[in-house]
Amino acid sequence: MQSIRQFVAIVVLSLLLSATVVSAQVKQASQGEKRKMSNQANFQLLIPNTMPKSVGYSQLALVRGGTVVFIAGQVALDKSGNVVGKDDFKAQIQRVFENLKAAVEAAGGSFNDVVKLNSYFLDLSHAPEFREVRDKYINLKNPPASTAIQVPRLFRPEFLIEVEAVAVVPSN
Repeated sequence: MQSIRQFVAIVVLSLLLSATVVSAQVKQASQGEKRKMSNQANFQLLIPNTMPKSVGYSQLALVRGGTVVFIAGQVALDKSGNVVGKDDFKAQIQRVFENLKAAVEAAGGSFNDVVKLNSYFLDLSHAPEFREVRDKYINLKNPPASTAIQVPRLFRPEFLIEVEAVAVVPSN
């Protein structure tokens, strides 16, 4: 148990240090070199003009306050642990985003507080369906930083996708 606490402390410290370094780098750039995507008090989502233009996601997430929440990879399981949408990608991704929403709300936030999504697809050809569902949950004007990769398998063969998230919710 203590080693888990130490690991979590190291991860949080690394995130805070990374955010500080990135924040210092962004402060060094002139206002014309970045495009601010967020005016959240706890974080900023940015697409710097010095980086490739991104559509549907931000390139940077700067954490300035709040509580960082790491949400484990979510799959298509309902509250009872039953698989939702066997062989149906759209049903699975809908359930995944409902699980992510429930998790961020349990931490005292909303989907507007999500700063990072990592998506693991068995088949990236489902990306258009993924975006269609994802776009119902995220703030399209201020999208989270995102990564999507194709993997050979997930931890159970019936799952077609898994998505993990990082949120920054207001501190109490």
